Amino acid sequence: MTYKQTLDYLFTQLPMYQRQGNIAFKKDLTKTIALCKLLNHPEKKFKSIHIAGTNGKGSVAHLLSSIFQTAGYKTALYTSPHLKDFRERIKVDGKLISKETVVEFVKTHKTNFEKIQPSFFEWSVAFAFSHFAEEKVDIAIIETGLGGRLDSTNVINPELSIITNIGLDHTDILGNSLKEIAFEKAGIIKENTPILIGDACGQEATFNQVAKEKQAPIHYVINDDNAPIYPTDLKGYYQTYNRRTAIAAAYIMKNAAWKIDDEIIKKALLSVVKNTGLQGRWQQLKNKPKVIADTAHNKEGFVHLWKQLKEEQFNQLHFVVGFVKERDLIDLFENFPKEAKYYFCQAKIPRAMDVEEVQKIAKLQHLNGSAYKSVKEAYKAALSAASADDFIYIGGSNFVVAEVI
Repeated sequence: MTYKQTLDYLFTQLPMYQRQGNIAFKKDLTKTIALCKLLNHPEKKFKSIHIAGTNGKGSVAHLLSSIFQTAGYKTALYTSPHLKDFRERIKVDGKLISKETVVEFVKTHKTNFEKIQPSFFEWSVAFAFSHFAEEKVDIAIIETGLGGRLDSTNVINPELSIITNIGLDHTDILGNSLKEIAFEKAGIIKENTPILIGDACGQEATFNQVAKEKQAPIHYVINDDNAPIYPTDLKGYYQTYNRRTAIAAAYIMKNAAWKIDDEIIKKALLSVVKNTGLQGRWQQLKNKPKVIADTAHNKEGFVHLWKQLKEEQFNQLHFVVGFVKERDLIDLFENFPKEAKYYFCQAKIPRAMDVEEVQKIAKLQHLNGSAYKSVKEAYKAALSAASADDFIYIGGSNFVVAEVI
């Protein structure tokens, strides 16, 4: 199999939540456990930090990866979804797993894995854990895919668990209230293992109860606007919160005898993109007009965007946006700026919401713009219409961003 053939198999033959939505989501750890058993339990062969949360978990994962890399530890990083290349999900010291390793793993395990009938995510998690074990990493930073309690990554026993925040996202899977969602996220709390909460969002009672049952020391990040924080190369208003969580996590690990100090943290936060290759977080693509691509995709994420835009200077605001089918756009569009020009689009995935439906809902909220069948057409139209002093925002979905960067 070539690398392309291997990806075609992974993306088209296996149930894949990122492309198909809920039909591909498995609310059970049985198959992941079976895959790990088949691979001789790689999840038990490396130390890790486990991160869940509605927003910010990817950024926190990359911030921590940069810190541990800078401290000299061989650091693995597992995140999802990828933007351009499957290999973005599996990195060691910021380097993508090789194409040859991907092909060889699939070729070697395809027959036995198919007997278990895993989803794409279950397959990729087992693959990542196997690779990290073979690489003998010092620490692996593991981001959950969806939720926590029943997420495929939740077979590890980490040194530290982190929940970045709680929001009403994926309610059809995780629950219709913050309390229900908090319970699902709290599922990553392990026996006698410290848990760090970035923003409890009023759900302290749930987290405290689970932590008490697990005898897990619980820590909360103090979001004091006057507290000193170190600068980072990650731009975006929301990174203030992610930095605080990552720094708090680093101190917990330092107190557990990991060799991390303030100078390492300062240096690491200024080199996150260089060290880890993170993309799509307030990523500037052009200067005149200023073009920003950002993976904010839910109401909580856009709250920070509105704050960020108040700090920007521009003549006219342009929005190139597309969404997935399950997104509640009536609620989401309430706070979108009416004065912006909109270029509605549809990413090249089955899960993408039809662009005409997006435009129809937008009109109900008095958001006016044209519909384009592709992201590239929408972006091209925005560039043609914008002047040098304008601002173009590209987002609404990871998949929209992926087709532009």
